[in-house]
Amino acid sequence: MAGQLQARPDGESERIATAIVYCEANFAGIDGKTANGLVRHSEKYKILSVIDSEKAGLDTGMVLDDKPNGIPIHATLADSLLKAGAIPDYFIFGMAPSTGMLSASERGIVLQAIGLGMSVVNGLHEFLNDDPEFVAASITNDVKIIDVRRPRPTKALRMFSGRISDVTCPRIAVLGTDCAIGKRTTATALVGALTDIGLKAVMIGTGQTGLIQGARYGIALDAVPSQFCAGELEATIIEAFETEQPDVIVIEGQGALSHPAFSTSSFILRGSCPDAVVLQHAPGRVFRCDFDGMAMPSPATEINLIETFADTKVIGLTLNHEQMNFSEVSSAIASYEGELGIPTTDVLTRPAEHLVQMILTAFPSLEPPHRAERQ
Repeated sequence: MAGQLQARPDGESERIATAIVYCEANFAGIDGKTANGLVRHSEKYKILSVIDSEKAGLDTGMVLDDKPNGIPIHATLADSLLKAGAIPDYFIFGMAPSTGMLSASERGIVLQAIGLGMSVVNGLHEFLNDDPEFVAASITNDVKIIDVRRPRPTKALRMFSGRISDVTCPRIAVLGTDCAIGKRTTATALVGALTDIGLKAVMIGTGQTGLIQGARYGIALDAVPSQFCAGELEATIIEAFETEQPDVIVIEGQGALSHPAFSTSSFILRGSCPDAVVLQHAPGRVFRCDFDGMAMPSPATEINLIETFADTKVIGLTLNHEQMNFSEVSSAIASYEGELGIPTTDVLTRPAEHLVQMILTAFPSLEPPHRAERQ
């Protein structure tokens, strides 16, 4: 299956690569966040199906958001190929386990996909292009292996320069109180919502899923040596600003500033020097994911930490509604707005206008009429 036609703004069509996403026993779960993100939004690939034997037969949209999207879940690679009717262009490894490595069984299915003529998109810390078995298989079958997290060569990595001050449009970072909590989803929704009202918004991806989805600007920050993290992010933002001349830049967050297992949030705050932060929180999450003895922080403590660590302001709170019903989300929104004094919303269950107003309240000059006056 060489690809499907996708309309371009000029009315012509271009081919978009087709893909099957592997997410065995993890779809809609925390470690399945890459697959979850791809079925919600993908500019680079046409997602044909997801592989997860525990949810086979279901629609991915119904599983994630109670809204059908026509992307089915199949039990095996063979089932997915049978329904596809041809060999897709890509096999995407759609999980992000804390180990960042393939298990023995996962190695087998990736090699099987290569043997069938599918190129592989790998977002793990384990680089398959460094593995002789995978390299030999890819050469034999004339396919590509894309290691999304592989950073630029060390000699090409950039140090922080301070030129971030040359970026004159608002820079908004979407941070969180935990990892795998919806920061990328909120950042993507924010860019889409601002675009819909006539503003030019650009997203800076900082993790493997955003890059796989097709983010034009970004870097897998957790794979970059720490000395260069702030500089690489700064340089990426400057490139986006100079090339796109956007009205606003949205930076995807990673981890949590308060989380002792991750340091990426600190590099995002240092490298982007954001004018504002939107904080993502899951009220129904008692413990941090993968750390069942580590209690979740409150939004108030995370906000205090962020605003103490960096010269920025948290302008709004967005909620992940896992383990919550609609009424509970409504109560949480009212409670947090009363406690914190900042706008609060859930980007997946509440109107996009709430998210847009959060930004326009903090940055009144972003109103579309003001933009029109500048042109």
